[in-house]
Amino acid sequence: MSTTPRLPFRQSGSRHPLIRGGLAGRLMRGLTALGVLLAFVFASCESSAPLRAAIAPDSVVVVPVNGAIGPGSADFIVRSLQRAADQHAQLAILQLDTPGGLDTSMRQIIKAILGSPVPVATFIAPSGARAASAGTYIVYASHIAAMAPGTNLGAATPIQMGMGGAEPPGGGMPGLPSAGKPGLTGDDGASGAAGIASSSATAAAASNPSPSSAALPLDTQSTELRKQVHDAAAYIRGLAQMRGRNADWGERAVREAVSLSAQDALAQHVVDLIARDAPDLLRQMDGRTVAVAGGNVTLHTAHAPLVIVEADWRSRFLAVITDPNVALVLLMIGMYGLFFEFANPGFVLPGVVGAISLLLGLFAMQMLPVNYVGLGLIFLGIAFLIGEAFLPTFGSLGFGGVVAFVIGAMMLMDTDVPGYGIPLPMIAAVVVFSLVFVLGVSRLALRARRRPVVTGSEALIGSVGVVLDDGLQSEQPGHAPAGWARVHGERWRVSSTTPLAADQPVRVTARHGLTLSVVPVATVATAATAAVPMTTAMAASGASTASRAAGAGVPGVPAAPGTAPGQTQQGEPS
Repeated sequence: MSTTPRLPFRQSGSRHPLIRGGLAGRLMRGLTALGVLLAFVFASCESSAPLRAAIAPDSVVVVPVNGAIGPGSADFIVRSLQRAADQHAQLAILQLDTPGGLDTSMRQIIKAILGSPVPVATFIAPSGARAASAGTYIVYASHIAAMAPGTNLGAATPIQMGMGGAEPPGGGMPGLPSAGKPGLTGDDGASGAAGIASSSATAAAASNPSPSSAALPLDTQSTELRKQVHDAAAYIRGLAQMRGRNADWGERAVREAVSLSAQDALAQHVVDLIARDAPDLLRQMDGRTVAVAGGNVTLHTAHAPLVIVEADWRSRFLAVITDPNVALVLLMIGMYGLFFEFANPGFVLPGVVGAISLLLGLFAMQMLPVNYVGLGLIFLGIAFLIGEAFLPTFGSLGFGGVVAFVIGAMMLMDTDVPGYGIPLPMIAAVVVFSLVFVLGVSRLALRARRRPVVTGSEALIGSVGVVLDDGLQSEQPGHAPAGWARVHGERWRVSSTTPLAADQPVRVTARHGLTLSVVPVATVATAATAAVPMTTAMAASGASTASRAAGAGVPGVPAAPGTAPGQTQQGEPS
C-alpha cells in the first residue's frame, strides 16, 4: 500500500490562467507594448508629414473644403495654413463648398486666417457650390474673396440651439427688424420703409414699454436667440470693416438670412473676383497687393505652381468620429464592451474594444455641441437595458431603457446645423439592435440555467471512477475503508462502507470536503436489476397456469393456439 501523500487536483488540465502570467501573458503584454509603440511612431510620422512635404517657395497651396464645417475640417484647414506658412508659399486658396457648420469650428478657422502671414483667398467653387451660413463668415474673413459662376453665398443667421429649434411665439425674432434697417438696400422701396417703421416702433417701445414688450426679456428662448443674432451680426460687420467689404449686406445675411449669386455678390462688393477655376483666379490676382499680419504682400501668381493639399489620416479620422451618428455608435459599443468584460472577467477583448470605443466616443462628444442631459439619458437607457437581462423586472427596465435612450438620442445634439443631427432611422436602428442584444443575452442566460452542471461538486455526484493502488482497506479498526480512486481523470481520496479491490469501478454518492463517498458499481447494478428475475418468474408461472386451465376446459379461458380440446400444450391426453 502506497504511503506517499497525494493531493487531489481540483480541476483537470493546466491551472495557469489564460492571460495573466506565464508565456501567454508575457506574449500578450509584449504585443500590446509593440502595438502602442508602433501606433505612436506612426502617428508622429504622419502628423509631421505635411511639414516635411516639399513645397516650392512662392507656390500656391489649394485647400479643398467640402461638406459641413466641423472639428475635422477645422483641424485640416488650420494645419494646412500652418504648412503654407512654414513652406513660404505666397498664397493659400480655400476652395469652399459648404452648407454651414459649427460656430466653434468656424471661429477657429477665422482665427487662423486672420493670424496667417500668408494671404488667404476663399474661392467658392466649382460651379454649383455654395458658402452658406458659416461659409459666409469665412468668405468675409479672407484676404481675397472669389466665386465661380453659378455659386451663391449668404443665409448666415445662427440656427436656434436646443431640441426642436422652433421659433418663439409670434413667428419672428423679438426685437429684431424683419425687413431691414435704415440705410440698407432692400428688394424694393417697401422693404426700406418697413425697416424704418420697424426701427421707429422699436424706439417707441423702448421709451414707452408695454406689458407685452416688458415681458419679452423674461422669455429665455427669445432672449437667447436675440443674443446670438446680435453677436453674429457684430462679428460679420467687424470682418467686413477689416477687409473693406459690404458690411450692411453681411448684417442682412445674418438678420434676414438673405443670399446672393456670384454676379450680385460682385456688384454689391461682397466678393472681389469671379473666376472659372483656380488657374483663372491666379491670373486675375497677379499683381494685387494684400495686407496680412506681417505687412503688405504683392502677389505674383500668374505662373505660380499649384499644390493641392489632401486631407491626411488624422483629418479623416476626426471627420469620421465627430459625426454624431458614429459617436453615438461608439458610445454604445463602449458600454456593451465594458459590460461584457465586467460580467465575464478574463475575455480581455470586449474590455479593450469597449474602453477604446468609449474614450473615442467621449472625445468626439467634447468636440461637438452636446446636450449633456441627453448624453446622461443615453447612458441611463443602456444601463436599464443591461439590467433587464439579469433582473426579474418583467420588461419594466427594458421599456424604460428604450424610452430613455430614444429621448436622449433626440436631445443629444444641441444644434440644428445640417449634418450634425441624429436622424430618427438611426435612432430606431440602434434601439432595435439594443433590444435584440438584450433579448439574445437573456435567452442565452435561460438556456445556460437549464443545462446540467458539468463542473464543481454537483458534477461529481453520480460519476463513475476506478479504485487505484491497493484498493479500499480499513486503516484502523472501526474506521470505514479508505483509499484512492480516479474520477474524471483526477485522483481523489475516497471512502466506502465495504472494502474494495483495486481496479473495481465505483460510483460517487457524496462529497465531504476533499473526500468522496463511493459505492461499488456492481452493487448499484445488482440493486437495479434485482427485480428482473422475479418479474420473469412471475410471468412464466402465470403463463403455465393459463395453459393448464385452458387444457382442462375451464370456462372462459381460451385454449392456447395450436392445442386441440382435451390435450395439453405438449400434446398429451389430459
